[in-house]
Amino acid sequence: MNPIKIEDVAHVRFQAPDLAEMRNFLEDFGLVIVEACSHRLVARGDGPAPAVHITELGDPGLVALGLRAASLDDLEALASREGVATEPLDLPGGGRRLLLADPDGHTIEVVAGQAPADPLPAPGAQPWNSIHGRERLRQPKRVTGGPSHVVRLGHVVLNVSDFRTSERWYKDRFGFITSDEIQLTPEIALGAFLRCDRGSTPTDHHTLFLAQSPKGPGFNHAAFEVADLDDLMLGHQRLKEAGRHAEWGVGRHILGSQVFDYWRDPWGHTLEHWTDGDLFTAADGSNVATLQDLMGVQWGPSAPPTMA
Repeated sequence: MNPIKIEDVAHVRFQAPDLAEMRNFLEDFGLVIVEACSHRLVARGDGPAPAVHITELGDPGLVALGLRAASLDDLEALASREGVATEPLDLPGGGRRLLLADPDGHTIEVVAGQAPADPLPAPGAQPWNSIHGRERLRQPKRVTGGPSHVVRLGHVVLNVSDFRTSERWYKDRFGFITSDEIQLTPEIALGAFLRCDRGSTPTDHHTLFLAQSPKGPGFNHAAFEVADLDDLMLGHQRLKEAGRHAEWGVGRHILGSQVFDYWRDPWGHTLEHWTDGDLFTAADGSNVATLQDLMGVQWGPSAPPTMA
């Protein structure tokens, strides 16, 4: 199969039995509600994506992972190869979508043609003074309290039952490149961080991570980029004061390098704030890493058992 090349992750769709409670959490987390009705919530970040988190009324769980194709032509080409039809996308910005099921039955919603939203105001960048440079002179640094400013959805992690089968399925259709493969031995791989193939354009270290988990297939977490480290820490404070469920953080990962902070929504789904992640091009190739690299940190608390 000739893969199309996915540009980025688009959104995550969930179900929850109480949309008012989900709205409270999402606003504490730093997302902006753009649609609220009796049967669903739609939330965006400050960036141009018109929708990054959707919650539909129902039993709690992940409904679909959205991936963004580069064009409507690519979407139609994929639809033709898969023998499925495209249909209008029922989200702000319009566009079209098609639905696929991966080897574990996760619904993958491939979208294209959405009109971008106008970016929302984000905190202005304030220079940092360090031994490498004193850029902020004769002015104090002041940050405004409140939720983090979520800019975009950066990546999603799925637990799978057979890593090699799932890896082939996603690469064959979407052109993902391995950034780091997690190996127990040269013969046994437990998962991989996969990035988009955008040629010479730098892209996130990972847009999708597939993990062969003893828990079986299912949703692991979704990660949202915030404005900067100050913004991440303000969000941490807001969520803590609101009594939300902290899972892991604050720390800096080894693989991907991002500063992270993990929280759980009211139904136990893990959402991450992150900033300062690695960017690579297609020419940067792939690496092999260990389970210790995956679960280790450059600084910060050790991973809790719930993240294993």
